[in-house]
Amino acid sequence: MPDPGDLGRSTISETITHPVRLRIIQQLGGRSLTTTQLKAALPEVKQATLYRHISALLDAGLLAVVEERKVRGAVERTLALGERMAHVDHDGLRAMSDAQLRESFVVFLGELAADLDRLLERGAPDLRDLLGFGRGPLYADAEDLAHIQQGLAELLAPYQEESGTGKPRLTLATVLLPEVGA
Repeated sequence: MPDPGDLGRSTISETITHPVRLRIIQQLGGRSLTTTQLKAALPEVKQATLYRHISALLDAGLLAVVEERKVRGAVERTLALGERMAHVDHDGLRAMSDAQLRESFVVFLGELAADLDRLLERGAPDLRDLLGFGRGPLYADAEDLAHIQQGLAELLAPYQEESGTGKPRLTLATVLLPEVGA
């Protein structure tokens, strides 16, 4: 893992492979949160650790401060995803070593498993109605995938911002994994 103070020069993939940073990014996707709200969303992360990783993500341009206000003599920051966003594009994937790619993928899968654990620990059977996972084949080339991704982005756009209607927040994760030797 890179030194948190050195992340301004790191690639996005190197920056987000830390599980705490990945969880911070996931919490902020499509919304702005104060540091207090982030701490409440990630109660198992110690405050000093959370602030250190927020600082590293800010330095890397993956988070941005969208508002600051005084609260009891301290400055409370409201954070959102920054301009670099937390997406590794195709050039970034090609630039990763096999070990970096494997580590990034395992962290991604581990965080999905941790999300499922938190759901199960909560013991809310009604939320299971919103749970789903599966896998199936696609027959597509890079051009087809670009078309599919554009269509999905258009389809999902109305659901990616909190609307104030009280609808629960869901995580949609996708994995495209070419089959070898099939």
